[in-house]
Amino acid sequence: MKIVVLEGDAVGTGVSYDCLAQYGELVICGNAKPEEVKELIKDAEIVVANKLLMNESVLAGSKVRLIAEAATGYNNIDLDYCKKQGITVTNVKGYSTESVAQHTIAMLLYVYEKLDYYNDFVTSGTYADTTSFSHLDRQFFELSGKTWGIVGMGNIGREVARIATAFGCKVIYYSASGNSYDVSYEQVSFDELLVQSDVVSLHCPLTPVTNGMFGYEQFCKMKKEAVIVNVARGQVIKDADLARALQEGIIAGAGLDVFGVEPMLKENPLLKVQDKTALIMTPHIGWGSLEARARLIEDVRKSIEAFLAGAPRSVVN
Repeated sequence: MKIVVLEGDAVGTGVSYDCLAQYGELVICGNAKPEEVKELIKDAEIVVANKLLMNESVLAGSKVRLIAEAATGYNNIDLDYCKKQGITVTNVKGYSTESVAQHTIAMLLYVYEKLDYYNDFVTSGTYADTTSFSHLDRQFFELSGKTWGIVGMGNIGREVARIATAFGCKVIYYSASGNSYDVSYEQVSFDELLVQSDVVSLHCPLTPVTNGMFGYEQFCKMKKEAVIVNVARGQVIKDADLARALQEGIIAGAGLDVFGVEPMLKENPLLKVQDKTALIMTPHIGWGSLEARARLIEDVRKSIEAFLAGAPRSVVN
């Protein structure tokens, strides 16, 4: 039995796929390149993948029996081809809910309280040169009493809603799929969410409906004081339109953990937003608390163990 982990570096430091060695010969690739995949997996029976394409061009002629996707999304895998070839595909669900929800709140508060400005005011030495005990040149607001709009009321959306409620927010949500969820929050139309929300956070999958959902027209419908946080998929927001909206003061701020192209392109217009207090961007780390990454690897291990025992779990094809 040979197990190949194609993108071992993706789980970062502090955790390891070494636990998979108990099931066979383990090969951990730090960050395999697309052109290397076919050769790397040709004699493997189990492949642990993440973002690299798993389709006929790389799987044909291989011995692969199981692809364990080390993520929730599996759009990098050709499920139809795998099914025809008898290749089982599994994924990991729910491992990052708490981590992504926490990151949502962290980015929102960073922008909402202008922490970049106030931190710089102190660390630059300016505060030490003043005579007043306080300094309030940038307005910030309380979340209590505000309306928090959520796009995507899945596990992460519900956890964010719970935390927002604890802050004293009224939570409303829009379902891009058209589904109604068994939650105690008000479901509204997309336009109603745009107009009513002081905070908008995105927790939806990328679909034909959500692709490019937020553009300049939508930002113009939002409150001038509104802040948007995207921890879903980068393509849900049109980067150039958001950059324009921030530069023109159409909305107050944004927190972004995902981008249309990852890693972010150097020419991305968001990098030119001048008011850094209005924008915080992180390199797709919302899912990656130490605890979440440990849960991810443990779930992959369980899927491999279950497959070898003849009782596959978390199968998506």
